[in-house]
Parts: sequence; structure tokens; C-alpha cells
Amino acid sequence: MVVVTRTENGDDVKVSDKLFAFFRDKLLNGELKPGDRLLGERELAATLDVSRPLLRESLRSLAMLGFLDIQHGRGTVVRHADLRVLRDFFTFCLAQQPDILEDVMQARIAIECQAIRLACERATARDLAQVQATLDAIMATLHDPAQGGEADFQFHWAIVRAGHSGVLTTMYDAISTLLLRSHVQRRVTTTPVAGIREYLADAHREVFLSLLNRDADQAERKLREHFAIGDEFRRQSIIAAYRESATGSAPTATNPAATNPATINNEEETR
Repeated sequence: MVVVTRTENGDDVKVSDKLFAFFRDKLLNGELKPGDRLLGERELAATLDVSRPLLRESLRSLAMLGFLDIQHGRGTVVRHADLRVLRDFFTFCLAQQPDILEDVMQARIAIECQAIRLACERATARDLAQVQATLDAIMATLHDPAQGGEADFQFHWAIVRAGHSGVLTTMYDAISTLLLRSHVQRRVTTTPVAGIREYLADAHREVFLSLLNRDADQAERKLREHFAIGDEFRRQSIIAAYRESATGSAPTATNPAATNPATINNEEETR
């Protein structure tokens, strides 16, 4: 049984906020850990100086978030956080914001660029095999925007996991539903662009080879180039679609990778 101490009373603080802060602080300082059983309802209400009905409601809210397990007749137990709940929470909150996928993309870049550097140091043979399997899936689905988008997402997700950073993995998982949607939408949007399939194959292959070589600087550079050229492909496809709707002609988007300065510089470096 975990022993808890009385907290200061604050009439302006909601019971749920007080309870959440109480558990957060106890978890952070090590007084509570997953598997610990809380005090009984009467004792906990007295400790927190709140009414039992309000405490009961707050405990149910925390249980719905996956933080507690209320076992009738046995008490309330601290649970390991359920990342699926966190993912759903982030998706619900962020989805209400306009143009959120662009912001999510920026968060994705920040996470992946650090994760691939860590992966160059920490990736195991099994991690590399999983990344390669997702690369193979990309090659096999270049013709299908939906399946290809999911394979693309899984490739980048495998790289993040290969970095073995609990914080980066949790953050990425929290926005994974939105990221998957973004991958598929981008595939659908860029399908008309000339050279898109060849670019997707080459770009992901180069990122993977950089990871295999465990060259963190090159891996991050290849990844950032991939993001930049991908954005240009998307821009070209939007322009082509606009021209098509305005003139009735077929889309004639060009291949950004063919003239991208970063690609040209890389080719000169290898000569």
C-alpha cells in the first residue's frame, strides 16, 4: 500500500486537476509506480481534502485515460500508460486545428532527423532488417497511393524505432495517425508528377544505405533532402492540377529531383 501525504487545499483548483497533479508528482518522485495500489477511497479523499463523489468521478476519468485500473472489490491500481490513448488524444485535439498536417510535418522532420542520427549509433541487426523490409514494401507498392503511403509511413516509423529513444518514439507514436494520413494524401497528390516513382525508390534507398553505413551526418542530410524534394514534388503536383482545371489539358508537372540543387551538389561530390 502506498502512503500518501496531505496536499495543500486550493478552492480554485478543480478536483480533477488536483488529482492529476497529485499522481503526476508522485510518479515523478518515485513514490508511485505502475502496479501500486492506491489508498482506499475514504482515505484518499481525506488526504486530498475533496469529497468522495468528486474523487470517484476524477478516478474514473483517469481510468478512461489509461492511467488507473479500478478493480471493483480490490481497489485502484496504477497502470502503465496506454500509448493508444495518448495517440487518440493527440489526434482528436490536433485534428480540430486548421491545416494541421503541415504542422505535423514539421514535428515529424524534427523527430526523424534526430532519430536517424541515434539509429546510426544504436540500430541492431534486427532493426536494420525491419527497415529493409519496409523499403521492400515501398518498392512493391509504388503504383498504389494508399498502400504505398502506408509502406512509406512504416519505413520512417521503423527508423524512429531503430533510434531506441523512448521519448522520440512516444512523441512519434502520438502523432502517428495524422502522419499516416499525411503520407497517403501526399502520395495521392503527387501521383501525376513525372518521375515520382523513380524518385521515391531512389530517395528511400539512399536514406537506408546511409543508415547501413552508420554515417549520421549523411543520413540526416539524405533525410532532409528527401523532405525538401518531396515538398517540391507536392508543390509541382498542385500547380499541375491547377493548370489542368484551368485549361482542361493533362497535367505536366516536372520532376523536381532532376533540378534540385541538393541533388546536383550530391552528384558533384561523388564524382
